[in-house]
Amino acid sequence: MNTDTEHLAATQLSRISRPECAIILGTGLGIMEDEITILESISYREIPGFPTSSVPGHSGRLLFGLLGNCRVVVMSGRFHLYEGYTAAQLTFPIRVFARMGIRKILISNAAGGLRPDLIPGSVMMITDHINYTGHNPLTGPNDEGLGPRFPDMTRPYAPELMDRARLSARRQEIPLAEGVYVQVNGPSMETAAETKMLKILGADAVGMSTVMEVIQAVHCSMDVLAMSAITNNNDPDNYLPAPLEEVLAMASKAAPAIARIFKGVLEA
Repeated sequence: MNTDTEHLAATQLSRISRPECAIILGTGLGIMEDEITILESISYREIPGFPTSSVPGHSGRLLFGLLGNCRVVVMSGRFHLYEGYTAAQLTFPIRVFARMGIRKILISNAAGGLRPDLIPGSVMMITDHINYTGHNPLTGPNDEGLGPRFPDMTRPYAPELMDRARLSARRQEIPLAEGVYVQVNGPSMETAAETKMLKILGADAVGMSTVMEVIQAVHCSMDVLAMSAITNNNDPDNYLPAPLEEVLAMASKAAPAIARIFKGVLEA
């Protein structure tokens, strides 16, 4: 873990703005940028130590602006284990945000639904997660300046932010499901047998991101809220392909609802 580079990146970005909240946009969720008043934009390639994304649907820019009345920094594009990054590398931005003094983070992702009610285009708030990757961003020497060696994961998702999200969705008449999210490595999609296993384990939605960032954010004492855009339904008894084009289309369909919920949460 290169703390010097993290401090350098945090210093550079703090000169641009001092946001109150960080937001991560998942696959196909770049349309959420339309809800943000963008004041500054910087490519990941211009930030010391920042990884770059190689996945369609991830533009690779850090945006500074306003969502509602809140100053935000937005990751338009994230990183994944299947791109070859270590868990510590892909959570580098979270540690930079923490060193900038940010204490709230809102995360979105694209996920496959494992319950019949989680239909493509719907939104699920993550209430808990399962780490099925075999990786952890905290592996290795611990930086006591960021957080404890053994961070508590009793409530990785902030109850207050979840209550605000429920209220925001209800006021705007946005259907909001809730459930447990499981992260797998990818990039291959799950087989029908693997899907059955994940359901038995207690997962309601499955994807290839988010859990690493959440673990790092909790370690850094950040309040976390996470939403999944359901892009397909994984029914192991009637298993159908989920091509990338369909995933991106359904993520775009759910994106405005997630953006409106996030906006309501921050305005509260």
